[in-house]
Amino acid sequence: MKKPGNILVITSWSYQDALIQAYTLPYLQLFNEIISSKNFIYLVTLEQKHQKLGINERAQVKERLKLQGIKWIDFNYYKFGIGSLSWIPFLFRLFFISITKRISYIHGWCTPAGSIAYIISVLTGKTLVIDSYEPHAEVMLETKTWTAKSLQFRILFLFEKLQGKRAKSLICCVNEMKNYVQEKFHFKISNVIAKPACVDLQKFSRRNRKNQYLLKKLGLENKIVCVYAGKFGGLYLEQEVFDFLKVAYDHWKENFRVLLLTGTADSQIKNWCIKAGLPEHVVKKTFCFHEQVPDFMGLGDFAMSPYNPVPSRRYSAPIKNAEYWALGLPVVITRNIANDSDIIATNQIGAVIEELNETEYKKCVVKIDELLQHNTLDELYNKIRKIAEEQRNFKVALKVYKEVYAGL
Repeated sequence: MKKPGNILVITSWSYQDALIQAYTLPYLQLFNEIISSKNFIYLVTLEQKHQKLGINERAQVKERLKLQGIKWIDFNYYKFGIGSLSWIPFLFRLFFISITKRISYIHGWCTPAGSIAYIISVLTGKTLVIDSYEPHAEVMLETKTWTAKSLQFRILFLFEKLQGKRAKSLICCVNEMKNYVQEKFHFKISNVIAKPACVDLQKFSRRNRKNQYLLKKLGLENKIVCVYAGKFGGLYLEQEVFDFLKVAYDHWKENFRVLLLTGTADSQIKNWCIKAGLPEHVVKKTFCFHEQVPDFMGLGDFAMSPYNPVPSRRYSAPIKNAEYWALGLPVVITRNIANDSDIIATNQIGAVIEELNETEYKKCVVKIDELLQHNTLDELYNKIRKIAEEQRNFKVALKVYKEVYAGL
């Protein structure tokens, strides 16, 4: 018999952020296949000013989500840390919601939001679940975003340890996360459940490949197109991406084009191109809404996944790769990124950049060229899509959540 109780899902992203749209909401829809129809999911987002929805849009979104069994609670975003008094009323409201809304589980998404979830779980005694439990503090340290002495690092590193000790379930990208916990926090965990980043195979498919209207509009007809959807800096490489693209341009000449789906400023992209010696006209940057991403991403012949290859990224959960694979795109990726780098190398569905230098870039470009020359688009699609279907299908995630929330 299903027991009464709702789930409070806490994130640290704005509703319009791709991490909500592609990495949170699709999973919450899976929750509804598990929990009783009498139970609700309360979704907490932290809205940054530049991503805030208008009053009418907010009302429409809330009504739409409510029909899906999700009640959206939006707060203003505050920088991570304990220095701001603004966190006090925020925590008080979450405490109040947990007590008055029949909350049984506090579900924190990634460790920054998991820190908030931990506090509320301790204050209320509710069961804690951490989703995407992976190193964040260490990554920020390794990418030189934070320093070892910074308050942000020390706070988050501590809370990542506390989350590992308290959570009933730790949903991780890879099983190896238990090794990280033992090495860094000096205790063993047995409650690890592996859930790689999955993708909606209906939204990313063959029908999104090579949209003729978009190819013509962007001047990409009859070109070898490298596509990248994402950010630069921090967790991602910057200048190195354009150094690689310059090598690709030298190889394919004017047959080569780059499509960037990014919010990075044009001036910054121009500076990187100039420094790399990459002609600016080769790079096409465009903005698209989230629902348009599959069509724009599908214009590529191959994709880039330029994660900063710091040690802690071995335990991360990159959703972009699952989306690329669902579209049948070969991927150029840096080394030791979750299981993805190994999957690409083992299955020969892309190229792994082992070192950030010109020699290695040339090697990867040649590998991609061979894949494109020796396989038709359909042949590549069928081979690569199979990886997404077998390893990144939402059925994988559904099985995980059934284990966590069975009986609710």
